[in-house]
Amino acid sequence: MKSKSTTTKTRRFVPSKGPKKWVPHAYQKKAVQFLLNHGAAALFLDPGLGKTSITLYAFNMLRKQKVASKALIIAPLRVCYQVWPAEVQEWEQMSGLRVAVLHGPKKEERLQEDADIYVINPEGLEWLIFGEGKKARRFDPRRWRALGFDTLVIDELTKFKNSSGSRFKALKLVLNTFSRRWGLTGTPAPNGLLDLFGQCYVLDGGNALGRFITHYRAKYFRPLDPNGWKWALQPGAAEEIYEALKPLALRMAAEDYLELPERVDLRISTELPKAAMKLYEDMEEDLLALYDKQLITAGNGGAASMKCRQICNGALYVDDDIASKVKGKKRSVLSVHDGKIDALRELIDELQGQQLLVAYEFNHDLDRLRAAFPEAAFIGKGISPAEGKKIEDAWNRGEITLLFGQPASMGHGGNFQKSNAAHVCWFGQFWDYELYDQFIKRILRQGNKAKRVFNYHIIAKDTIDEVVYYDKIRKARNQGQLFDALADVRSKRKLAA
Repeated sequence: MKSKSTTTKTRRFVPSKGPKKWVPHAYQKKAVQFLLNHGAAALFLDPGLGKTSITLYAFNMLRKQKVASKALIIAPLRVCYQVWPAEVQEWEQMSGLRVAVLHGPKKEERLQEDADIYVINPEGLEWLIFGEGKKARRFDPRRWRALGFDTLVIDELTKFKNSSGSRFKALKLVLNTFSRRWGLTGTPAPNGLLDLFGQCYVLDGGNALGRFITHYRAKYFRPLDPNGWKWALQPGAAEEIYEALKPLALRMAAEDYLELPERVDLRISTELPKAAMKLYEDMEEDLLALYDKQLITAGNGGAASMKCRQICNGALYVDDDIASKVKGKKRSVLSVHDGKIDALRELIDELQGQQLLVAYEFNHDLDRLRAAFPEAAFIGKGISPAEGKKIEDAWNRGEITLLFGQPASMGHGGNFQKSNAAHVCWFGQFWDYELYDQFIKRILRQGNKAKRVFNYHIIAKDTIDEVVYYDKIRKARNQGQLFDALADVRSKRKLAA
């Protein structure tokens, strides 16, 4: 970080009308104070409550007091480019902060710039920690400390829920070099309370939930299978976990502070054609199917589950296990039926030109959707962050009426509510509750003037689609219990004081 350059390479986003004064709401002041008072802190805030501006304001206060100097922010790639730099330039109090995005071929140059905030995506973290060209992945503490980071912010904290993952292990090496560590997310327990361990550890080093995932599981859970793949909470364990988290986490729900549209969940049922249902049943029961003289295999239950969901959507990869390992070779796609395409077409006709955001999962789903609806825009494979921002702006101006989106590509940080769109549709059913919840909240958030947001699910009758749909309902209930408990213990503490 030798250069003093703060050119447009570092700060790319030029505001058109100049920065505005940030006037925080009462709940935002509360969140700022929580960060200032806690060296390790988690903000469990719904999208739309201003996590980014809250964090920037708190960091800038510490910087002005000369107790903080350089912040490292880890965020999804699109958020790195489109959210953090834009928020810095939008608000008067933060507009003096210098931001460097550590991504792309010039990331090494940007690392040497004298910025206040360095933003990087999780996939780039190992490069940052181990350095360029470190084949042996040997960690150099002196090199790392020379970078001078003293504040860590993890935007979308759930990216570190897997405590056995490489990014978690790399970050663990440098945790103690930060004087403060803050984590931001609206969905801390998308798949259950086991997800909390890794997220809490990167903030407090194990103070709340312990230092080892094995001890955490043994204390609060019991195995449901001999291999230890599935775990269930022990009686009373949830309440103990909530109590342990209360010094670390601040929870705020959008519906408690903002005027939001009512969410209406709707199901659109379809039936698989006879041949498709035969293929589905064979895959489900035998993990082996012969369809249209092509052999389709599934090596395990997880692969079979994925193939069953693909069949429900209308197509599937037939040689992905082999083709995916051969560079340049495309996977063969077998089209099975158009039931969901037809159901989506009926919904579009019914909406009569109203904007519709459609979530898809598999690339072959997108290919078939684009063939059926060539007028639609999409955000997913092959779309750069800059192109995605143009599509987002066009959507918000009402110039796009049908948009296909991959939740993994646009589930965090996007603002698609400014057009007052009121319709979201799920072409396929997703296991990942975090992506599901975050995708809906691209529209169901502050600024949308619609009275209701309709959330449609196209579901193949009597298939795994129904299982996945009800699994999301269960996960939503479990996460709601976590949030309710955090709010309850905080209220009790206030009364006691």
